Amino acid sequence: MLLDLDCDVLLLTEASERVDLPGYALHLGQSRMAARRRWAGVASRSAISPLSDPHPASAMAIVGDWTFCSSILPWRSAGEREFWQGARHAEWTASCLGTLVPALPTDGLIWGGDWNHALHGREWAGSMGGRTALLTALEKLNLHVPTASLAHRIDGLLSIDHVAIPTTVSASGAFRVEASLGDRRLSDHDAYVVQIG
Repeated sequence: MLLDLDCDVLLLTEASERVDLPGYALHLGQSRMAARRRWAGVASRSAISPLSDPHPASAMAIVGDWTFCSSILPWRSAGEREFWQGARHAEWTASCLGTLVPALPTDGLIWGGDWNHALHGREWAGSMGGRTALLTALEKLNLHVPTASLAHRIDGLLSIDHVAIPTTVSASGAFRVEASLGDRRLSDHDAYVVQIG
């Protein structure tokens, strides 16, 4: 399914350490989410220059003139972790973004992943306080989000998986691809594709 997306760069979340993507160079973040699974990764058809993880739940790499970062942000039932602190979801998200955002460039950045927040409308995976912190982070990083109005796999909800690009760049397309093979669902998240250039 990932190969069929025909993307030049893939931002991966909950990435298996055993993933094999022929034709792609792969960089996985250092932190494990679970046994044999990393929080995030970046895969590219072109040469990739791995960078230090800007946050334990993120992976970052340079491909050509772009810096790509894939991140998982806190979800409502995640609970406090050593790398997102606080008593409530909004505080976990603010803690995560407080570490992550200063480590990201404000030029040439493409940032995406499982952000666990719709960016408008009903909020069900994150929190309104977390959404506010995320929207503030996007503004600081000079990014806009072509995936913000795309549907979630659950009818009536908007995506919580996103790709953000610089405000100076227009997307020529953005769409959702169901994560399934035949009748078999491959993930509880669908894939989201943004075309630029």
